[in-house]
Parts: sequence; structure tokens; C-alpha cells
Amino acid sequence: MDWKKYLTDWSEKYRKDLTENIMPFWLKNGLDRVNGGVYTCLDRDGKLIDTTKSVWFQGRFAFVCSFAYNTLEKNPEYLSAAKSTIDFIENHCFDKDGRMYFEVMADGTPLRKRRYVFSETFAAIAMAEYAKASGDITYIEKAMKLFNDIRRFVANSEEYMPSKYLDTLQAKGHSLVMILINTASRIRNAVETSLNGVSEKYASEIKILNQQIDESIESLKDFMKPEFKALLEMVGTNGEFIDTCNGRVINPGHCIETAWFLLEEAKYRNWDKELTAQALQILDWSWEWGWDKQYGGIINFRDCKNLPPQDYSQDMKFWWPQTEAVIATLYAYEATGDDRYLIMHKEISDWTYAHFPDNEYGEWYGYLHRDGTVAQPAKGNIFKGPFHIPRMMIKCYDLCNIISQQVNKTTSQQVCGNT
Repeated sequence: MDWKKYLTDWSEKYRKDLTENIMPFWLKNGLDRVNGGVYTCLDRDGKLIDTTKSVWFQGRFAFVCSFAYNTLEKNPEYLSAAKSTIDFIENHCFDKDGRMYFEVMADGTPLRKRRYVFSETFAAIAMAEYAKASGDITYIEKAMKLFNDIRRFVANSEEYMPSKYLDTLQAKGHSLVMILINTASRIRNAVETSLNGVSEKYASEIKILNQQIDESIESLKDFMKPEFKALLEMVGTNGEFIDTCNGRVINPGHCIETAWFLLEEAKYRNWDKELTAQALQILDWSWEWGWDKQYGGIINFRDCKNLPPQDYSQDMKFWWPQTEAVIATLYAYEATGDDRYLIMHKEISDWTYAHFPDNEYGEWYGYLHRDGTVAQPAKGNIFKGPFHIPRMMIKCYDLCNIISQQVNKTTSQQVCGNT
């Protein structure tokens, strides 16, 4: 196969889908032009079905708008939407203790607060990316303050994030470890690119961000279990295997997302060999567990002992594991030059684009049965909205361009060497 043409074609498709389908859908149907912020509970045709606002998605949408502005096109509508949503976050989404809410009403009235810090991590990357897009470095300072607050909340978890289990079960989760890698790396990127090099003022902040990334990378090793060839979602505080339904859970989508977070960091470190190997191991294991050999696509949950998974959606196909696999396989090819990863990219891309996009009303379905038929047609809710799909398109547009240039360079060198 002509991989250069393959990559070029996909790059253009990602650009077109983002700018002509995904972003227009959410700017038209989701953006709240009265109160600020974004709605995500939309029916198949974009009609609002619930005015409850996900605080996760206030940060996620502001990030995506800024990321698209920075990477793809300087569309002022993207920048305006990002600012509207960040303003909504700052005005309505923080409690008096510095923690953020999980759900709020249309006007920002608080509805629900959870023990997790994901609202905070998404707000932090939004502010960092917006600083790059707008040139207003005060948002880097806000992002860094929020990141330090996150670390404080995690360090004092008994006060801010009480365990959902009693003391009889001492455990830690994969999701917090992995999200802190991405949060720290996005803020670091904003600091380094927005300030034309790291000023002395921000040197200590960069050190904190790198420290968090190092800590998370080391902690991930506790979740990697070679005996199962799997990265688990929950282990004991010292990495002990917990032989329960919850302790045996493999979430292939989460693991594949972690793999590309690590590959992105390995690339930042000039393709650090140990980190690259760790990332590829996670990707290879997780693909083997996740790829549905009968129907195609990445399945939701597996049990590391091949026992029946407890989650009722265990054999469904959600939108976001597919998008993470599309990104991860491109990063893996960039890291290795191994065609196997482009073949995997083709497999997941072909299946995803054959089943998830709604060619009549736009955007993507979120929830499919195992065989790829639509389980329910809504385009968004508290958990699905404008994040994974547009992030995939922006990342992969960029990756395809970078890799195709490398392929072209390699081909040119080979031709020169044969003359």
C-alpha cells in the first residue's frame, strides 16, 4: 500500500470532518449563547433534551476549541467559544473549597459534586490551551494554580476525595494516574510554547509538571500485570492484584489512551527507549484484549481471567475507545516505523467510520451494540460530548502530516542511496 497517500488522505478527511461536521454541530446546537458554556445533552438531530451541564465538558470543549484554533485553523468562532466556556467555568463551576462541581444547571446553579478531580484536570488543560490560542499568559498561571490544587487534593484525599471503599479495601485506580500525565504535559506544552522558552519564573512550575509525569509513569507499572498481559483498572496501594470482579477489570479503551499519552511523552524525550517500550507493551496487550475478532471494533470491558465481566455494557462498542485506538496506532507507527501499526490504524479506522458517523444529521453516534448496530441515537449526554472525537481528528490530522513527511523523507533518502 502507498502509505504516504494513505496518510495524506486521512489527514484531509480529519480536517474536513472536524471543520465541516463536528465543530459546526456543537457550535450550532451545544453552545449556550445566553448563559455561556456548552450543553451536551443533545438528541440525534441536535435538539436539546436536558439543560443540565457537564462540568467535565465545559473544560473539554474549551480545550478542543483552543486546540483546533492552535493546530488546524485560526477560526475566531473557536476562540470565542473557548472564552465563553472558560468564563462559565470560572464564574459557576468552583465550590468555596476550591473543588469543582460535576453537574450544574443551565445558569450555573450547582447540582452535583463528586469525589474525583476530573473536572479540575479538564479545566486546567482548557486554560493552558486557551493561553496558547489567545496569547493571554494569565491563563497559564490559572492552569498552574489549578494543577497545584489538584495535587493538593490528591495528597489530602481523605479530606477532599474520600474513598468509595471502607478501610477494609486499600486500592488505587488507573484513571487518576493516567489523566495526570496528560494534564501535566498539556500545561507544560503551553508554558514552553507560549513563553518562547521557559523563563526563570516558570522553571519551578516545569519541574513540578515533570515530577508529576515521572511519578505517574512509575505508578503505572503497578497496574501492568505480565501474567495476564494486561494493564488493570484497579490494584492494591502497592500494586497487589485484587482477585475480585472489579480488581480483574480491563478497560481496553483507557489502556490504549494511556499508551498514546506515554508515546507522546516518549516523543518529547526524543523517543526514550524504556518509555516507548512500556507504551507499546500496553498498546499491544490492550489491542489483543480489546479488538473484537468477530465483529471488529474495541470492546468495552474484559476480565483478565476471562471470567464474565460485571459491567452491563461490557460487550458494547462506545465511541471513545475507538478514537483512542486511532490516535495510539498512529503514534506507535511514528515511534517504530512498523507497518503493523498502520494496518491496525486502518482496521480501527475502517470499522469506526463504517459504524459511528451519522450521515443524515451529522456528528457520531456514541453507543453501539457489539455487532455495530446503534443502541441509542443521542449525540450527547453528561458523558458524551465534544471531546474525544474532535481531539482525535485534531491529533491525527497533525500526526498524519508529520508522519507523511517522514515517509517522504525516508523514500527520498532511499532513492538517493540507490543512484
